[in-house]
Amino acid sequence: MRISSQAVLAVCAALFDFTTAASTFSPARPPAIPIAVKSPYFNTLQFAGSDGGNGGYLYGQWTTFWAGQVTAWTGLIKVDNVTYTWMGDPTNDQTVTQTAFSYTSTRSVFIMDVGGKVEMNITFLSPLTPDDQKRQSLIFSYMDVAVQSMDGAPHDVQLYVDISAEWVAGDHSSVAQWEYGSTSDDIAYHRVWRQTQLEFSQTNDQADWGYWYFATSKSESLSFQSGADVDVRGAFIANGKLANTNDADYRPINQDWPVFGFSVGLGSVTGSVSTLYTLGLTQENAIQFDGATGIVPLTSLWTSYFSSETDALSFFYNDYSTASTTATTLDNKIASDASTQAGQNYTTIVSLSARQALGSTQLVGNLTKQYLFLKEISSDGNVQTVDVIFPFHPILIYLQPTLVKLMLDPLFENQESGQYPNKYSMHDLGSSYPNATGHPAGNDEQQPLEECGNMLIMTLAYAQKASDTAYLSQHYAILTQWTQYLIAEALIPANQISTDDFAGSLANQTNLALKGIIGIGAMAEIAKLTGNTADAANFSSIATSYITQWQTLGIAQDATPPHTTLAYGMNDTHGLLYNLYGDKLLNLGLVPQSVYDMQSAFYPTVNDEFGVPLDTRHNYTKSDWEMWAASLADEGTRDMFIDDLAKFINETPTNMGLTDLYDAQTADWPIDGPHFYSRPVVGGHFALLALMDPAS
Repeated sequence: MRISSQAVLAVCAALFDFTTAASTFSPARPPAIPIAVKSPYFNTLQFAGSDGGNGGYLYGQWTTFWAGQVTAWTGLIKVDNVTYTWMGDPTNDQTVTQTAFSYTSTRSVFIMDVGGKVEMNITFLSPLTPDDQKRQSLIFSYMDVAVQSMDGAPHDVQLYVDISAEWVAGDHSSVAQWEYGSTSDDIAYHRVWRQTQLEFSQTNDQADWGYWYFATSKSESLSFQSGADVDVRGAFIANGKLANTNDADYRPINQDWPVFGFSVGLGSVTGSVSTLYTLGLTQENAIQFDGATGIVPLTSLWTSYFSSETDALSFFYNDYSTASTTATTLDNKIASDASTQAGQNYTTIVSLSARQALGSTQLVGNLTKQYLFLKEISSDGNVQTVDVIFPFHPILIYLQPTLVKLMLDPLFENQESGQYPNKYSMHDLGSSYPNATGHPAGNDEQQPLEECGNMLIMTLAYAQKASDTAYLSQHYAILTQWTQYLIAEALIPANQISTDDFAGSLANQTNLALKGIIGIGAMAEIAKLTGNTADAANFSSIATSYITQWQTLGIAQDATPPHTTLAYGMNDTHGLLYNLYGDKLLNLGLVPQSVYDMQSAFYPTVNDEFGVPLDTRHNYTKSDWEMWAASLADEGTRDMFIDDLAKFINETPTNMGLTDLYDAQTADWPIDGPHFYSRPVVGGHFALLALMDPAS
């Protein structure tokens, strides 16, 4: 029997006394804990906030897809013939006691006390390998469960896990099908899928096609079973093992809730014994793309490295030692760099953000040509949204700049092949992921000044970090076209929306004008790097003239203290001047240092409990833009921004994937704004690290 995910969460929050469980949370208790986060369709969390979550415990509620529906993953353990629940919320009286939770950029780790007899260490690892496309292309995640005696005495232990068919489709009335098998190197797996495959279709943001593999090592003590949840879990509770049977009654997901379980007998446990599981999604085709040759399907990149799904599964399962070592290296790099730059609170922020940011992306293509596609999770589901890639891209500049190129390439390819009629940059490549079928009628959301500036800044940022001036020459014509739009429109912006479209349109936006002017300055540098000296001089002259005029138009000089305004002439307004970041990232030196210093001195005068409001129209703020502003400020103001955001993470009652939009006074969802969660824009939290000298 299964009730709705929201009802489950409400019941859990009401009935379970989480204050009695002595768990610690390091470095913070996040609003939602990443469990398996690797792509837009493989993105499951444990809701942890007080607003419907259970406070950060692995048991007492179901794991949940980022959009809110249950993707059940269940764990039971039998110790000396007593069964305890350690994951999920199955029908069982006893639970373990969670004593600790910690997270890094790639891992979520839970420590459990099982009746004072054995201790469990449960590690969820979603590898991030920005330097290794082969590994990054695999949409798989690890769960490693280690058990050891706590009291020195031997204990008889059996371990159980299952996943439900809820993973395979967002429409729970659709029919699931499944099979059990093993590979030639003795990896046992349950393979589960939507019986009617609907390629490039999604329901409730879950994919309607693809095959799910839940796997572990095959051994004499391993047993398996598929069937109704109460039957499979009941078999383990009663017998400490499963029946080695495969239910052949393929049926709707919500009919007798089919689950796919493994049980392993660990025997008499004294020292540590580990059991490794992997869960993953395979899709041969991943994206529909309107490129140079028209609309074509693009394959998942992993298909270029592996001849079959089971080959990919075997590689990933057997790669755990390497994956773990590589993950530790990345975890340590991010933690060390963040701590060195701005302290532990900054480490808290970026470590939580890494999986969420990259979990919105997927590598597609082949060994000759690769693309990195991005889904605008939760806000509207667009593909390759330029003003979402823009706040996202600092994480790539920091970790692997060549991935910025793989994100920009499909945008250039579509527009340069004549698939988009407007002279300014497009907003996105399609209104519904994974259909990057463009906007041949030019009817995408209109943010022309915003997107032209974004494309120019990101293209130069990539070329500078990767030393790829050929890329600038390749796209020089369309970059010049977008610059001409900025020359005509940037200094005095029309009544239009910016990336903060939820705040509404406004004429003469000071921050938006700055982005356009910096875009022109970026083009001056692009022209210089490509040998177009006359263009470089012209664009540089225009950008310099515009920035001088902008300072008169957009700064409230007579205010105490002085600051930039929300819009020209509105001297009693203010906002986060995050678009200043482009000048710093590209090292243009276009904007005088006095503007940086002025804003740094101003922000503390308007700071609220959990941050500086986005602008004077609302109490809400944006965490990505706060971190951009922090990276430009003096040490005191920088630390103010960082400390406030870390405090928000630890105290917010929100209970979904980390939101970038929240009330700066309450840390809750904004009263007068949308609810965003699990969005890739948290890649912008890496803004400070993206400014580091690569040699440092």
